[in-house]
Amino acid sequence: MARRSRPLVLDSWAAIAYLEDEPAGRIIADLIADAHEAGMPILMSVVNAGEVWYTVARGTSEADAEETINELGQLGVQFVDADWSITHEAAKFKAKNKMSYADCFAAALARQNKAALVTGDPEFKKVEGSLSITWV
Repeated sequence: MARRSRPLVLDSWAAIAYLEDEPAGRIIADLIADAHEAGMPILMSVVNAGEVWYTVARGTSEADAEETINELGQLGVQFVDADWSITHEAAKFKAKNKMSYADCFAAALARQNKAALVTGDPEFKKVEGSLSITWV
C-alpha cells in the first residue's frame, strides 16, 4: 500500500471492523501499518472510543470492552478528548446533516487535523465533499 501523507482518524465502524477481523479489517490493518511507517498519527475521538466500548460491552462483557480499548491504544491509536473546539465542529456537522452525533465527532476530528477519516459507514457519504474519507 502507498504511504499516507496525512494523519488517520478511525471511526467506530473502522475500529470494530479491524478488531472483529472483518474483510475491511485487513485494509484497515494495512492503513495503520502505513501510518506507523510514515510517522503519521492515528486518532480517535473519545466519543467514538466510547461507542466501541459500549458495543463490545453489550456484545460480550465490560472486561472485553476494556481489553478492546487497551488493544486500540497498543496499536498506537491516540484518543482525543472532545474539547469545545471539536464539539463545536461536531455540532455544526450535526446541524447540517442527518447523521449520528458520534459520527459527527469523527468527522470533526478529521477536519480539524486535516486527516483522512477511515470508515465504511455509509452515513459519511453525506459529508464526503467536506473532508477526506478513505473508504474501506
